[in-house]
Amino acid sequence: MTPIAPLPGQPGPGPRRVADSLDRLAMSLGVPSAGVLATLFSAWPDLVGQTVAAHSRPRSLRDGVLVVTVDEPAWATQLRWLESDLLLRLGEVLGHGVVRSIDVRVRRT
Repeated sequence: MTPIAPLPGQPGPGPRRVADSLDRLAMSLGVPSAGVLATLFSAWPDLVGQTVAAHSRPRSLRDGVLVVTVDEPAWATQLRWLESDLLLRLGEVLGHGVVRSIDVRVRRT
């Protein structure tokens, strides 16, 4: 990102909301806005169901890849089985194309 310098004798670009600047920075880094992440974390139990949510947690979302950690390999299998339906639901809640794939990992204990 190149800083914008005003032309000599011209007014600068003016003030910008911090949230807008952070959203632009996040986009340039390949991560979604804080609002998308907040929605993802709060909607997780509704997206996957209470039982699966008790054993899984979204960890990161970058460049369209959602990383989810689970307690045990059986829950990883369950989430992988649900992946296509979950991608559709994520598209409805977060916007189509925000999450393009899901990487399920078993949490190390």
